[in-house]
Amino acid sequence: MSIPLMIGLISLLLILVIGYNVIVQYRQRLESAKNQELAKFIATIDATEELIGNAHHLPYSKELLVCLNQRVLHSLESMSETDPSDKSLPPRIRNVNEQIRQLQENYSNADITPFKVPSTDKQAIGMLQLVKRLKTVIRNEHSKGRFPTQSFVTENARLEGIQLRINIENVIKRANDAKAKRQLGTAKQLLKKGIDVLASKNDGYANQAREKLQTMLHEIDDSQNQSHELERQQIIKREQDDLDVLFQPKRKW
Repeated sequence: MSIPLMIGLISLLLILVIGYNVIVQYRQRLESAKNQELAKFIATIDATEELIGNAHHLPYSKELLVCLNQRVLHSLESMSETDPSDKSLPPRIRNVNEQIRQLQENYSNADITPFKVPSTDKQAIGMLQLVKRLKTVIRNEHSKGRFPTQSFVTENARLEGIQLRINIENVIKRANDAKAKRQLGTAKQLLKKGIDVLASKNDGYANQAREKLQTMLHEIDDSQNQSHELERQQIIKREQDDLDVLFQPKRKW
């Protein structure tokens, strides 16, 4: 075998090896990109289903539940497009489509969970975090054109109202706790803060809550004034008793 032929065969072999490695690396990159894309969709589905599962903690409207389920549906459909070989996805897509249909046709205001006043600071914080996540989701869905503008405006305002109510109800609870511990200064600070927050609001709940906070604040002021008056009367009495002792007739022994 001639040397040029050997060199040509070796060169061809090198080209084949390099070409094979390039193809393998390209396929690995594609597979890695696909897995990353699928992982992103799975994370979105998990987070959204968690939000749906918290519907018993807050009042969820029909529009909000439909939006959340449609978010799950879009992620499942995107997964199916990314990985058509996954046979578990079509049944899940049909199931979510059916859930959305049921919500749109049958969900009514009677099905909405009533608002529950948080009983602890921890519970209030958890509810506020949930509202914040819901607001982020509907804002993202609206920006992607999957949540109509009017529905977004209405739902965002409703969630802000829930957020306000959680804060104010927690202020009332903390103020009552402070009163029970005779920490009247702390109670007054909390009530004044709540009144300031409500100053720019003009709806039924805000007006009712503002009146309640002002009544509580007035009761504390009246209690403090009565305490001060009682203390003043006691001081006057002690001073008078001291004078009586000083000027009373001296006994003769």
